[in-house]
Amino acid sequence: MPTFIEGPTKVAAVGNKPKQIEEFVGRVNSGTDGVSVARMISPSGWVEPAQSPAFDEYTIVLKGMLRVESDAGVQDVQAGQGVIAHAGETVRYSTPGPEGAEYIAVCLPAFSPDSVNREGAE
Repeated sequence: MPTFIEGPTKVAAVGNKPKQIEEFVGRVNSGTDGVSVARMISPSGWVEPAQSPAFDEYTIVLKGMLRVESDAGVQDVQAGQGVIAHAGETVRYSTPGPEGAEYIAVCLPAFSPDSVNREGAE
């Protein structure tokens, strides 16, 4: 029988401003290690430390704009667009636009604090 997900679990976010992370599928909400699916709601001016995760992250922007910085440059991902950050690649996400951003993030394998490898983390 398919597994019903009644609703998401809110997960603590990292960054300079409060950001909502609602995990629908993943280690916290469904006990799933292979993939995580979360809705993110980031305010205008939010920025997080750079990271080099051990997972691929597939992102679809629903509203606003998500900025993705990497060694290759800066990409502004608008509503209706997506981006893939590959495992081991150093990236930093932010939402500098006036409306912030709402987006869906899918991580393969599932996100975990131990596998995100944030700069400055002990």
